[in-house]
Amino acid sequence: MSGQRAQTGPVRRPGVAGIRLRNWRTWPSRIVHSWRRSLQFRTVVVSLGLTLLAVLVSSVYMSLSIGNDLFQSRVAQVQLDTARATASAQRIFDSSDAEDRVAIQDLMNAARTEIAQSSSSHLFAAYRIPGQEPSAIAPQDFESPGLQGVITEGLRQTVRETPDEQWWQSVTLTVDGREVPGIVVGTQLLLPEGSRYEIYIGYDLSDTEQTLLFVQRTLFVGGLALLVLVGAVAWIVVRLVANPIRVAAETSERLAAGDLEVRIPEKGEDELATLARSFNEMADSLQAQIKELADLSQVQQRFVSDVSHELRTPLTTIRLAGDVLYDQRHTFEPATERTAELLHTQTQRFELLLADLLEISRYDAGSVQLDTERTSLVHVAEGVIDEMRALAEKQGSDIRLVAPGGYTEIGMDARRIRRIVRNLLGNAIEHGEGRPIVVSVDSNEHAVALAVRDYGLGMREEDAERVFDRFWRADPSRQRTIGGTGLGLAIALEDAQLHGGTLEVWSRLGAGSYFRLTLPRTREGEVQTSPLPLPPDDVDGARAQFGAKDAGESGPADEAGEEARR
Repeated sequence: MSGQRAQTGPVRRPGVAGIRLRNWRTWPSRIVHSWRRSLQFRTVVVSLGLTLLAVLVSSVYMSLSIGNDLFQSRVAQVQLDTARATASAQRIFDSSDAEDRVAIQDLMNAARTEIAQSSSSHLFAAYRIPGQEPSAIAPQDFESPGLQGVITEGLRQTVRETPDEQWWQSVTLTVDGREVPGIVVGTQLLLPEGSRYEIYIGYDLSDTEQTLLFVQRTLFVGGLALLVLVGAVAWIVVRLVANPIRVAAETSERLAAGDLEVRIPEKGEDELATLARSFNEMADSLQAQIKELADLSQVQQRFVSDVSHELRTPLTTIRLAGDVLYDQRHTFEPATERTAELLHTQTQRFELLLADLLEISRYDAGSVQLDTERTSLVHVAEGVIDEMRALAEKQGSDIRLVAPGGYTEIGMDARRIRRIVRNLLGNAIEHGEGRPIVVSVDSNEHAVALAVRDYGLGMREEDAERVFDRFWRADPSRQRTIGGTGLGLAIALEDAQLHGGTLEVWSRLGAGSYFRLTLPRTREGEVQTSPLPLPPDDVDGARAQFGAKDAGESGPADEAGEEARR
């Protein structure tokens, strides 16, 4: 070691100012959130905004009106003072017959003193009007320091042209080293020796300005107090109204979430109490109807389950008898032989229908449980394809598997997933018009997916939206070639949702259909994004593929098959 001792000290923590700064940065988002979510906050803000606008308008108007009245009254006062002061000065001049220079100067000094006493202003200026006959005894021009450079040439010209009137002008005076607002009033005086002088008196309006500032401060404080008072009143009043509304909203949310026992407390006899009573009556009626529908649904489910179970025994007997007849059909006459074949086929379909009805009744009753095991979706798809390859070849379709992913084993109920894939593949064979069928399997970090793509006639959008409805068929007039009960896709959707996955469809007339099954990798996981696209990537080339198929050329389906074989 170098011998230097390590310096230790207290660990610096974010100060209160830093915390406040970070909190300040979140204010806009909090305000926007409160504006959207809180009726009380929005109402108080609107009330304060309108009140602030009213206070600003009224304060500005009152300030301007008071300021104008103060100024006009002050102007009238200084004009009266000037008229009184100049009249007194003129009487001094008129009462004297002085003819020498000293006496005339004394009269001018006496006039200045009289003006200062009569007008309460120490700012005085006197200028001999140019253009008159020069007089040797006329006093010199005089100007108070505060009026230097203040009197404009325009005011002087006006005073010269109108000897019998007085004129005023707003100016900025310098008093004790500071600039203050003021008024200069000008008129003419006639001296005994016959010369005329411009007389100007300056008045300080700082006292009027202070009065106006006091009024403005009073208006500001009063407006602020009014704003706070209105905000408090609005907060209290809106709280009285908003709290019951908030309780009603929370109660409605709980009722919509399935809590049928929740009710709004009823207090008083006003409109809010009437609203609470009406809401509670509506909730009671809704609860009664839901209970009635639930009971009816349970009766229907029990009826379907019971009927399905009860039909199994006679159906077993019928099937055994039908099998005996079917095995000996070659010994019968042609009509009887055909009857035995029809009996055998319809008995098998009846058994499938009963099995599907029992499965649907289990889903409706909520008694279905998963029997999970570790397996890969690719192996499930390969097994189902091997089972149905002969049937597909009979229909003229070639099944091709494209599996860039999906080999990792995940927990699933393999029997139910096989049933989903078998149903999707059976529908593709049934409606594929003898064209190739592509089964795709892929995976990502969150999910695995399987898609079945056929290039048959497809469906309209409104038909695709109902394809998972029970006992619904896009074309009821079309005859099935491989059987079916009308419940396969409905059960497949239930199986997918039971695994926490999704089953989706895309279909267009003339472009075929595309069913996509997506499962989460774990039982607790969620499907965020599917590894396979929807709609499929070959949508634009599907129509061209049909023509290419007829012409003996390769299309999107054939290219997918080549990729799978490679």
